[in-house]
Amino acid sequence: MGLSNATIGLAGGFIVLPLPQMLAAQGVPEIKIAAISAACLSPGFWVFLLGPMLDIRFTRRFYATLFAALAGIGLMTAVLMRGHLLTLEILLMIAYAASVLSSNALGGWLAGVIPDVAESDGDNPNHEGARLSAWTQVGLFLGNGLMAGLAAEGMRRLPLTIIAPLLGALVVLPAAVFPWIPVPELTSPDAAKSTLNLARDGFKKLFSELASLVKRREVVLTLLLFAAPTGSFALTNQLGGVSADFHTSPAFVGRMGGVVLALAGATACLLLPLFARWIKSLPLYLLIGTVGSLFTLTLLLLPRTPATFALAFLGENVVQALSFTAAVAICFATIGRNNPLAATQFSLLTSATVIPILYMGVLDGRVYDSHGLARMYLIDGGLSIAACALMAVVMWHFARQPKAFPAEP
Repeated sequence: MGLSNATIGLAGGFIVLPLPQMLAAQGVPEIKIAAISAACLSPGFWVFLLGPMLDIRFTRRFYATLFAALAGIGLMTAVLMRGHLLTLEILLMIAYAASVLSSNALGGWLAGVIPDVAESDGDNPNHEGARLSAWTQVGLFLGNGLMAGLAAEGMRRLPLTIIAPLLGALVVLPAAVFPWIPVPELTSPDAAKSTLNLARDGFKKLFSELASLVKRREVVLTLLLFAAPTGSFALTNQLGGVSADFHTSPAFVGRMGGVVLALAGATACLLLPLFARWIKSLPLYLLIGTVGSLFTLTLLLLPRTPATFALAFLGENVVQALSFTAAVAICFATIGRNNPLAATQFSLLTSATVIPILYMGVLDGRVYDSHGLARMYLIDGGLSIAACALMAVVMWHFARQPKAFPAEP
């Protein structure tokens, strides 16, 4: 079930590596490539506004399948239209937005499945949630690495009319497992509405559902936890740009950012279920953030060599993978069984994890430009440790109050 989340990894993997290579081969300037890539990835943040539509009218399995298919069609058409930059950008933005919506529908769907699976296995729902969360992120990482390798080679060796449909089909392929995933029984109050009424009332309902969500204490606390720089590890996005400080070649950076990173991230995700047997998901998330921040600070003591770059790059990505896997496990626990707003809530909470990556990335870049690499390490790691300590106090205070968070045996 978790590996079916590979659709978002496949769509995002194309934007991160093959797309810049394809555009560079066409003579597109680097600044233009960066702008196109950023625009194509932007739905990762704003698409949560469309989350409520995943909870009305049809099942989440229907929406997960529909948007996986749309992501594949969008990617295929974008590759075929690669000579028209504006059209390419719009199509890839649509494809990635569709993959995020598919992942969000899947997340809300799986959150309802976890209690039933745990009951049949005789296990704790939080343990099952951690295991499923790990495999969803393994699917994301493996999809990212697989697309990075296959798309680049395929576009060099095969005609566009062949490779484009193949890449589009690859994006849709993970949805093939959907018919075998159970759908929890939940009757939506909107199920009997006509298509006309749904179209007329859709956005009114969308914003009313978002408003009702942010009034819930457990949702507000989780949003606060994710929006703070407790587990963002935005340094992962900065190291590639400062690789010259470590005397590394572009080829070395490319190898580290491809299959090696995908395998390292996937392996790290699988460690979370082991840790979750000993530590509850909420303190585990803060523990990962603290340990990762201490790792960032230890980089101050190491020489600036290619080996140190490899250690820093892999280490930061591993703790980021663990952190986000723990965040998804918290989302599953917060959503629980028979939640009519499951996909909406999953969309909102996971989008909050993007916020610190954005602002910490800007801060890291400015600190590096002004004060250099060492100060960037110090600010990034120091702020993250302080945020973890502050959120630990906040969460401990509210955990003493009833129903602040779902109970974790």
